[in-house]
Amino acid sequence: MERIKEKFYRKVNSISTKFKRRYIDTINWESRMIGIRGARGVGKTTLILQYIKENLLINNTVIYVSLDDIYFASNTLADLVDIFVKKGGKYLFIDEVHKYKNWSIELKNIYDDFNKLKIVFTGSSILPLIKSKSDLSRRAVMYDMQGLSLREYSNLINDTNFKVISLSDILHNRFEICTHINSIVRPIAEMDDYNKTGYYPYFLENKKNYLHLLDQTINQTIEADIPFYLDLNVESIEKMKKLLYLIAISVPLKPNISKLSEKTGITRNTLKQFLHYLNKANILNMLFANTNSQSLLQKPEKIFLQHPNLMYALNYNRINIGTIRETFFFNQISNLHSVQYTKKGDFFVDKKYTFEIGGKNKSDNQISGIENSYVVADNIEYGSEKKIPLYLFGFLY
Repeated sequence: MERIKEKFYRKVNSISTKFKRRYIDTINWESRMIGIRGARGVGKTTLILQYIKENLLINNTVIYVSLDDIYFASNTLADLVDIFVKKGGKYLFIDEVHKYKNWSIELKNIYDDFNKLKIVFTGSSILPLIKSKSDLSRRAVMYDMQGLSLREYSNLINDTNFKVISLSDILHNRFEICTHINSIVRPIAEMDDYNKTGYYPYFLENKKNYLHLLDQTINQTIEADIPFYLDLNVESIEKMKKLLYLIAISVPLKPNISKLSEKTGITRNTLKQFLHYLNKANILNMLFANTNSQSLLQKPEKIFLQHPNLMYALNYNRINIGTIRETFFFNQISNLHSVQYTKKGDFFVDKKYTFEIGGKNKSDNQISGIENSYVVADNIEYGSEKKIPLYLFGFLY
């Protein structure tokens, strides 16, 4: 217990609070049990340590622990919590919860046995709650944490304070917004940098090796995180990697399940399952015709990588600027809005707006006559009545 505390004190004292993601304010920290899911490297640990440092006294009432610590090779979480509460513990922060074998059962028991204890835990973006051995869905308030938006990236590297812009403001008040943004930064240039190396906060630590680190993160997700839930053997893991590679060199892919099955040696149903988990792991971003019924075996209409950084990590020699633009738009807008496949245009948002994505000379021919339709164009600073600068959608969260 004392060694756990020492590690916690070192971590929380060394964490910087100079830049905090707005996401921290979207969480209801008064809830008794909070779960935060997100991809590896997205900043979950930093988020909870920043909250502790700014809102709680660092004493016997609060503790942070990572469940991949060697301490848990011979000790249980339940025993640690029992001692912690007996010594006055009130706030329990648990990192890497998915690394602990019976995490859901023990968390349920801890929640039920210590009714004055507040619990915050983090885990993989594919962390199952409803299907776990012990149903935590009625106890835990869950949040899904995404990577940095273009707005957050710009604030981080420029020490600016751009506010979130709503979709409604982008559609109706964009000239004033564009004027403000362009008076402070060069958003088009910043979007180029962001698309290469700006989605995960760890670019601050080692930008030179960022894409190599991202490649390692992808491998760790496929080799460790996903197999934890699917119980995959080495051969299946290699097949999943092959599937990802085939997708990466083909995005945006209109999937032919039979052909993908033949090329990878994966059965049709297993292939759909692999796609589902790669999507949940925030490696893929799948576009469906109907967002109301995304079953595990439903075939997507198009498959993208989750964000442009992944294209540079997985397919650096085959970068297509049109795909980069569509991937950026889909990633930024789907965090807060429903996005569906449409036969006319590229994306159908909130079952109301049709968006066609392209370069600065993109016309509206493909969406002509469609109500509430817009061209979203790269390399323009201000736009016009029917043409919106692409970078603005990076300010939605």
